[in-house]
Amino acid sequence: MPDPGPHDLEVLFRVAQTVHAGFRQSSTSPHRGDVVAMGADGSPTEEVDRIAEAQLLAALDAEGVDWDVLSEEAGHVARGGGKVLVVDPIDGSHNALRGLPYSTVSLGLGRTDLGGIDTAVVRDLARGVTYWAERGRGAYRNGHRLTTRPWVSRAELMFLNLGRHATPRVVQLAGRARRVRSLGCASLEMLAVAEGAADAYVFENDTVGRNLRVTDIAAAYRILVEAGGNASNLEGRTLAEFPLTLGERTSVFAWGDPAFPAHARTGGYW
Repeated sequence: MPDPGPHDLEVLFRVAQTVHAGFRQSSTSPHRGDVVAMGADGSPTEEVDRIAEAQLLAALDAEGVDWDVLSEEAGHVARGGGKVLVVDPIDGSHNALRGLPYSTVSLGLGRTDLGGIDTAVVRDLARGVTYWAERGRGAYRNGHRLTTRPWVSRAELMFLNLGRHATPRVVQLAGRARRVRSLGCASLEMLAVAEGAADAYVFENDTVGRNLRVTDIAAAYRILVEAGGNASNLEGRTLAEFPLTLGERTSVFAWGDPAFPAHARTGGYW
């Protein structure tokens, strides 16, 4: 697998900053929550998503890069490149529309599948914090190296998706973990594991079509791996093989300490 180009990370920083600036400008628009189209994945596209995606594509043109783009709103945008930029212009858009401070712009650059993501940037749109990673070069938050934390039995803090579509085993986890959080922003929840704030992040809904897309997790996955963690689906299959396409969805079990998933699967957690 080729190393990421030294130019790639700088471009992703600038693109994320552009989207963030546009997000702040759109925050006062009375139409930011209007549904303006249906996304490529079949879900509604709000005005705030459309604006963020348009700014992102314009920023790539201005940078002069030819990367293809995979976005939940526009789908696959062929731009002549050998690399694919997997984008969630606003991850946690429902939070953003309700004024909750849990949303990001998520950018993962690579090829073929999640394991092929080489360079990743996630910008927290509320705090202005930037997370990034390059393959083999570690993971960082505003320049500080990230590392996952050792798991301590009966002291878990886990991020879980909860609500009427959560599966029974996710609900069971909520009743067994020491502490539980749910933000509604997959990238931030996975990054909480990467930076040692949480032991695991679990997402599984009752139908496959309600699970996560690659756009939700591409960038956070690379950052988590570089910080020392990893992720699979809830059946134990590595997410490294999850393809860069909107045609598939997956459950997610992300962890910081490899001792924890072994315990979770054999210790009665599900």
